[in-house]
Amino acid sequence: MSDERAGGAVTGPDGRLRCPWGLSSEDYVTYHDEEWGRPVHGDDALFERICLEAFQSGLSWITILRRREGFRAAFSGFKISDVAAFTDADRERLLADEGIIRNRAKIDATLANARVLADWPEGELDALIWSHAPDPATRPAPRAIGDVPAITDESTALSKALKKNGLRFVGPTTAYALMQACGLVNDHLADCFARER
Repeated sequence: MSDERAGGAVTGPDGRLRCPWGLSSEDYVTYHDEEWGRPVHGDDALFERICLEAFQSGLSWITILRRREGFRAAFSGFKISDVAAFTDADRERLLADEGIIRNRAKIDATLANARVLADWPEGELDALIWSHAPDPATRPAPRAIGDVPAITDESTALSKALKKNGLRFVGPTTAYALMQACGLVNDHLADCFARER
């Protein structure tokens, strides 16, 4: 049985059990049910997730989620080759864009990361990230939110690998959030209906 006070799965208005955070807003319900924890592949798609996780650093995820379409418009759909070609004028445009988070360091990191990744062979970012996915058999399903780590050995290793290759704003906590969002790990709670989707 779920126990919200203990951080376990909570029954939503539709009668389905969900991770508690997945019920805090309609945006979160949709993101939780349809996207979070599902496998993401492709260099551009993973670049988008890296960027958004970096922009989220120090903020709530809902802030980023509600501006995601603004980010996509501002950053050319996160197509690595396009963002790598951004000029100083594009940087100034981004710093003035109210549809995104106008953090100079995060914008600069996004542009720098795109320039690094533009030189990688197709599929290399995907392969590097997914090489850090732990064996699911070694990870018991979390029963409560308190069972979900913020950093793991794998996220620390992924962070180091990304940094070694010249990427910025990819610390171990950001790397773990990326792993959760992109399905490298399944941190839906044991009783959450989305765990087996």
